[in-house]
Amino acid sequence: MILGGGFGGGAGGGNLGGATAVPYVTEKDFEAVVLRSELPVFLYFTAAWCQPCKTVGPEVDALAQDLEGKAKVVKIDIDKSPFLAKQFRVQSVPMFFVFAQGRIVDGQAGALSKKALRAMIEPYLPRSAGALKAKELAQLLQAGSVIPVDTREKAAFDRAHLPKAVHMDLETLADRIAELYMLPGQPVLYCRAGDKTKELSGALAEQGVDLPFLEGGMLAWEMDFLPIERG
Repeated sequence: MILGGGFGGGAGGGNLGGATAVPYVTEKDFEAVVLRSELPVFLYFTAAWCQPCKTVGPEVDALAQDLEGKAKVVKIDIDKSPFLAKQFRVQSVPMFFVFAQGRIVDGQAGALSKKALRAMIEPYLPRSAGALKAKELAQLLQAGSVIPVDTREKAAFDRAHLPKAVHMDLETLADRIAELYMLPGQPVLYCRAGDKTKELSGALAEQGVDLPFLEGGMLAWEMDFLPIERG
């Protein structure tokens, strides 16, 4: 087993090749940072001479910003940590691995987009209470067990909304709980990006009212290319 150590310490630690939000780990601190992490870890093998790595670098940086507080994103220079590269059988870079609870749960190679990179780690991210992912909601909707509740402005709802959705304005929804429970299915709240209904769902839960919400909102639904009703 690789010996533990301080995060980013030792030769090769820190931010090599310029300032970046994504820190390097080395053979010295790999166990402490990756294997013992309570959060999921997205591991990126790279090299200073690798042109595809320079292309994908901004995508990894953007991913790290999106996952702040939810997961660790770290990288390894294969020339400065050859033992790790050999241990993981890295034959080309860029190479990506996802760790959850100290074990590898996914791995892919190539200059992937941020969306593809996020898809690797998404299943292992911690979830807020009541959160439903778009595909989960789609399955429940197909089974006829839920009713999406669109909390956006009425004009946005009229342009496009989830199938079978009803509209209830976010500002008045907390005073219309009885109406929600009269719907022919479990109400699931959604907004444009999921942040507003997440906040509302949490506030209602503190009052003893449990209402699930669509994680990522309408944007997440559209990103998964799920059906939309227009007009």
